[in-house]
Amino acid sequence: MAVNSRFDRPGTDISVVPAQVSRDSNAPVEVTVVLPCYNEQAHVLAEIERICTAMDTSGLQYELLAIDDASTDHTLEILRGAAGRFPRLRVLAFHRNGGSGTARRIGTEQARGRIVVWTDADMTYPNERIPEFVQLLLQDPHVDQVVGARTSEQGSHKFLRVPAKWLIRKIAERLAGTRIPDLNSGLRAFRRDVSLPYLRLLPPGFSCVTTITMAFLHNQHDVRYLPIAYARRSGSSKFHFVRDAYRYFLQVLRMVMYFNPLKVLMPPSLLLLTVGSGKVVYDLVAHPVRIATNTVLLLCAGLIVGAVALLADLIVRSRIDWPPGNRS
Repeated sequence: MAVNSRFDRPGTDISVVPAQVSRDSNAPVEVTVVLPCYNEQAHVLAEIERICTAMDTSGLQYELLAIDDASTDHTLEILRGAAGRFPRLRVLAFHRNGGSGTARRIGTEQARGRIVVWTDADMTYPNERIPEFVQLLLQDPHVDQVVGARTSEQGSHKFLRVPAKWLIRKIAERLAGTRIPDLNSGLRAFRRDVSLPYLRLLPPGFSCVTTITMAFLHNQHDVRYLPIAYARRSGSSKFHFVRDAYRYFLQVLRMVMYFNPLKVLMPPSLLLLTVGSGKVVYDLVAHPVRIATNTVLLLCAGLIVGAVALLADLIVRSRIDWPPGNRS
């Protein structure tokens, strides 16, 4: 099935423009593989061949949804040319760059398969193992997401990325209350109906993978991890260490605040109140009948943060979320 569409009308919001569908759009599809593409002309065809070969061999009914994120090279032309060779390929084209998170969100919304796979087009992930991820979901109805846990780091700024990602992952594990072998892996498969309530939370950039992981974990969805090899990227990296690491960290905090704000705000509140109370005792012993100004400030800060934590928790508990779809 081949589809070629272009969001090229000035002012069009790419988040609401539907993809064109082919005449056989009612054909049953079990799996949709979402493949964001941005300036991947040198290797995108090889990635498509690898994915389609693996999926054809598996016998699964699938579609490959390749999304060109306003590439400035010949990626879109290559994708449209490949649509004639690969009948399961659909091509969506954005008229302006929206980021990998936007591409994955729209791809998931447009997906016809009940299982959605996210991966990258840069030859880093072992996409020939996608059927293995899908089969785990098909065999165990209690598992809602399968994530590829990378066993090595091959990205740029490796000496900075490894400790930074380890620290962010440990913070996420502490806040989520569970072990997370890989927080931001780009290779994952999940049930589309379960993911729908959380798509609106996805940021436009790389931290969308962190967001979907944290959303599933905080809502008690079963997430499994499969160890995978991670190859050196083909082409130039779009990852900016300082900016994207900062966004990853903020996104972890944002997701925990969205689902369980007490875990973020109550510890500092209790710490401030404990220190303030100790300081009260010290002040009364050292200077009877006089409490220092900084002691009062500590107590007030602790009470304010605690009040905000309780108010945020009340808002979370009162929020009506879009319920997940029914599973078949």
